[in-house]
Amino acid sequence: MLLRTAGGRGGSERQRGCDVKLMGFCSIMKKNFILWLTASAVVILALPWLAVTLVKGDAGMAVCFLLFFAINPIYFVVTGIFAGKDMKHLWSLPVISAVLFLIGTWVFFEMGETAFILYAVVYLVLGIAAMLISMFIRKKSKW
Repeated sequence: MLLRTAGGRGGSERQRGCDVKLMGFCSIMKKNFILWLTASAVVILALPWLAVTLVKGDAGMAVCFLLFFAINPIYFVVTGIFAGKDMKHLWSLPVISAVLFLIGTWVFFEMGETAFILYAVVYLVLGIAAMLISMFIRKKSKW
C-alpha cells in the first residue's frame, strides 16, 4: 500500500521501484500466458483439424493415435511444467488446454462423444501432476 506524501508522490523510492518491477513481471507473465494460449490453440485445435481435413482413411486413424497418445500428453506435461514455474498466475493453463481439447474433438470428430471426456480428464491430470511436481522441484531447489 502506497501512502500519499505532501508532494503528491506516493510512497518511497524503494516502494515505487518494487511497483515498477511488479508491473514488468506482470507484463511478462501476460505475454507468456498469451503465448501459451496461442500454442494451445495450435496444438489442441489446429492439429486435429489438419488431421481430419488433410489425412484420409487408415492414415487418418494413425495420425489420430499419434495425436491422442503422443503429442497431446507430451504437450500437457510441458504445459504443466511451465505452469509450475508460477502456479499462482498460470494454474489455469492445463485447465484451459483440457477444455480446448474437449471443444476441438467434439467439433472435429463427434459432438458429445464421452470417450473424449475421459481423454480430457487424463490430460488434465497429467498437466496438473506436472505442474505440482515442477512447483515442488522449484521450491526444493530454492531451499
